[in-house]
Amino acid sequence: MLVVIKALLIGFLSFLISLYITPLLIKVAVKFSIVDKPDGKLKRHEHATPYLGGLAIYFGFLVSSSLVMPFASGFGLFIISATILLFVGLLDDLIVLTPAQKFGGQFFAALCYMRVGFYLKCLFFTNICNIGLAFVWLLGLINAFNLIDVMDGLATTVALAVSCSYLMFAIFFGDVHLILLLVALIGSLVGFLWFNKPSARIYLGDAGSLFLGGLLACIPFAVSWSEYNPYGYLVPIFICVIPLLECGTLILVRTYKRIPFYRGSPDHFSIFLQQKGWSKWSILCLTFACTIFFACLAFFFFINQLSFITLVSAALLFLTWWYFNLVPA
Repeated sequence: MLVVIKALLIGFLSFLISLYITPLLIKVAVKFSIVDKPDGKLKRHEHATPYLGGLAIYFGFLVSSSLVMPFASGFGLFIISATILLFVGLLDDLIVLTPAQKFGGQFFAALCYMRVGFYLKCLFFTNICNIGLAFVWLLGLINAFNLIDVMDGLATTVALAVSCSYLMFAIFFGDVHLILLLVALIGSLVGFLWFNKPSARIYLGDAGSLFLGGLLACIPFAVSWSEYNPYGYLVPIFICVIPLLECGTLILVRTYKRIPFYRGSPDHFSIFLQQKGWSKWSILCLTFACTIFFACLAFFFFINQLSFITLVSAALLFLTWWYFNLVPA
């Protein structure tokens, strides 16, 4: 009961901090012209929109989680790693980094996360494979959240759905620290989403998308999935299905079009759906529902109430639907 009360208080505090700070950041961004200007191609919003939204989520999460997380447990180094990604993204928002500079910052942050202990610990693989796969996962999801942030509220909504899905597993594990950490993040995301929903008054910016991507990429490494289920390490892949599919699809489409995968193009599924007449709210509902659906499937698989074949079949059906309905021709 005490944990529930503490979680509610932490979540409400992070919500209030994010809700309070966001309007202030809007004013700061407008005053110093830290805005995203429409270009009629990839950026199709009507008016210049402030960046810096990621700072609201960061401070809401940092202040509230710091009240309950013991720094001796490695939480301090965990926050430093997250802060590195925040500043890399902030620099990109302010002065525009080259792809190599941006990737270098991400690589360094991933090293810091792994130094704290956030890497794959699967007995099925060797240590070298575990570390290599952890790097691919961290850098892949960091960039996936960066790529998906092209529509009002989209990256925030996906991050919220992924966080809620992780929370379901944290409650199942009875991991109090992880529960409080996720509740702090969820509260902060909800507070920011009020201003980031269509039509957005502020965007996450690269600072926010990189921060969220890194945070949500390292959380699965806080759990020894294979201790509960030998294939449990597959669960985070299904939870993060939307950003991972967005990232993979964009790489394939841009390669096919002979566009460097790191260069922006209007081949995002959210832009494609809007061109087909979908509203932004419909797209947000679709992505949230798909994330929660696959999280529930993964949970039933995890507790051995769903076979591996059934889970893979559902994934293949979804991939087929995604290819024929959400991938630009």
